[in-house]
Amino acid sequence: MRNKKNYLVTGGTGFIGAGICKMLLKLGHKVTILDNNSRGKISRLFKIKKKIKFIKGDIRDKKKVFNSLKNIDAVIHLAYINGTKFFYEKPDLILDVAVKGLMNIFDGCIKYKIKELYLASSSEVYQTPTKIPTDEKEPLKIPNVYNPRYSYGGGKILTELMGISYGKRYFKKLVIFRPHNVYGPDMGNEHVIPEFINRFKKLRGKNFKIQGNGSETRSFIYIDDFVRAFRYILQKGKHLQIYNIGTNEKVKINILAKKLSKIFNKKIVIKKSKLFKGSTKKRLPNINKIKLLGFKQKIKLDQGLDFLVNYN
Repeated sequence: MRNKKNYLVTGGTGFIGAGICKMLLKLGHKVTILDNNSRGKISRLFKIKKKIKFIKGDIRDKKKVFNSLKNIDAVIHLAYINGTKFFYEKPDLILDVAVKGLMNIFDGCIKYKIKELYLASSSEVYQTPTKIPTDEKEPLKIPNVYNPRYSYGGGKILTELMGISYGKRYFKKLVIFRPHNVYGPDMGNEHVIPEFINRFKKLRGKNFKIQGNGSETRSFIYIDDFVRAFRYILQKGKHLQIYNIGTNEKVKINILAKKLSKIFNKKIVIKKSKLFKGSTKKRLPNINKIKLLGFKQKIKLDQGLDFLVNYN
């Protein structure tokens, strides 16, 4: 990139946010982070901490958001509450952060005439897709407003709906991206891969319990691949376009457990259990759009898992 910019990254001390911030600095850009560190941590940016401007604050605090947007050229909005258990335990908080945070970002960008905005959505907007692999034209859905799980996907659907509407009127480049199961070092413990790894470390005996019957499928993308894919969006992404970021490397959850059992050299007997109500049984993105921008997966799941286990 020839034009160096000053980016604001909301949620920049989170797992994905930290990866994006490191990439921006390598490209020569300036980076400001707004994060309340409720789930993020500045230690993820220890080596580059002196090179960034960090503002501790809640995305719902309008004054704090507006102050962070001064002299900013482009915004990457990641701030949200992730982690499956929070979908069920704190749906009101998830929606509060989603709605108030998004409106503060829009209002601030309009006030300071910031014309470039990247909005993080999620694979959760697809819920149970009608086709696998699932492309960006798949209808978005909330099957049951009474199920608290959909607070997360609902907030992301609202993000996309408002993003497109505001984007048409106020922005020159507004892009939406949908991450699919990003994993890597220091990602936290509220996701299936780190949860399995932590359980293998403590495992006594052979019984290994999983949600569902094990035939549920996901595709996982290593953080380095995700960041490279996002870089293509920065460089070549088109205004008002939506991009899946993931891989077409499909894996069943019982196979994921077996892959990790081999790395840990532990024999297991998989014990099935009920899925949480509303859980998606199959998820696999169609990534043709991001591939057309130049993205190619470099780190396969076996390699990523092996590195992650040894990292920990």
